[in-house]
Amino acid sequence: MADMQVNGAAAGSAWQARRTYAQAAEQQDSGPDLYELMRDAKEKAEATREKFNAIKPKPRYGDAPIEAYARLARARRPAEAAAAAGFARRQIARLKAAKRTDPDNAKRIQAAINQLQKAVTRAGKKSRELDREKAAKARQAKLAQEKKTREARRQKQELLRKQAMRQIRESGYIREAEIDNRMQSQLAATRMELQKQAQDLTASLQPTAEAVARQYAAGSAAAAEPSPGGELDVQA
Repeated sequence: MADMQVNGAAAGSAWQARRTYAQAAEQQDSGPDLYELMRDAKEKAEATREKFNAIKPKPRYGDAPIEAYARLARARRPAEAAAAAGFARRQIARLKAAKRTDPDNAKRIQAAINQLQKAVTRAGKKSRELDREKAAKARQAKLAQEKKTREARRQKQELLRKQAMRQIRESGYIREAEIDNRMQSQLAATRMELQKQAQDLTASLQPTAEAVARQYAAGSAAAAEPSPGGELDVQA
């Protein structure tokens, strides 16, 4: 009688294990797996991030030096050159703050800051040149009044030559800023591509969340499945 009770209890335990495994398998077949839910959530997050990046205006840090040099080129008086320098200083302060909040573009921002710092120095140089040009015009006018026509003509030609050289130099400043801006854009794109490749490589070498979920689900199913020797056969 005792043997029959033991065998009956063992059979009941085995039947309960089979029932639990069958229920787990049925639930797994009837609904989405854990790894499928995680995969869908990841795809939705990536789609949302891509949509946000597409509509988000991209910062144009390289425009500030170009504008500073354009203002400097338009300056005809020392006060206007000083105003261009003031604009450059304000942009430097703005970009330094942006550098702290946008570390991904830190190198590009620093390149724009360097250009603006040069613009401040060049604005000071132009202010001094404009003062000298003003003094040269005054000398030329004095020579004309004194009937020193030949010397006055020479002074005028020298002044025009210096002004032409200055204008060429200032247009070169703008081209320099434009070239640097394009170069920094290319370097930023290259850095982003290399960073993405590194992330993809790291992801390929590490188990993904889906793989972990699959392993977890497989382990749970294996634990719920009864072993062939699950029934106890106790003989007196």
